[in-house]
Amino acid sequence: MGMNVSSGRGGDEPDVMVDINTTPLIDVMLVLLIMLIITIPIQTHAIKMNLPVGSPPPPVTQPEVVQIDIDFDGTILWNGQVVPGRGALEARFGQVAAEPVQAEIHLLPNKLVPYRDVAAVLASAQRAGATKIGLIGNEQYMQ
Repeated sequence: MGMNVSSGRGGDEPDVMVDINTTPLIDVMLVLLIMLIITIPIQTHAIKMNLPVGSPPPPVTQPEVVQIDIDFDGTILWNGQVVPGRGALEARFGQVAAEPVQAEIHLLPNKLVPYRDVAAVLASAQRAGATKIGLIGNEQYMQ
């Protein structure tokens, strides 16, 4: 707290201003605050978990792999054999979906086949309940 004190003289002498200089005080306070922030230990919240040790056993049986090729004209090949129609395709998908361990279905469409043919095969698999479907041969579409 400071105050202005007048000397009472009416001369040309300027009045003396008696104020405390707060700049060094603020500097010291900022340095102390930074030191306090640096010295506070970092709070680490750790949860101790008992994780299993070792590797899991390999699967007892490897799933069967079904290769479905779609030619440029829409012809569907199931493991190299031509499927006569959509009904036969859906029946085969139904057999795959009914197994306790579903076979992996690898779908390999030709680069020139229309998308509607590929989408129809995927829709048939979905309706039958086949869940393990993968598109392979995608590198042919890279340019």
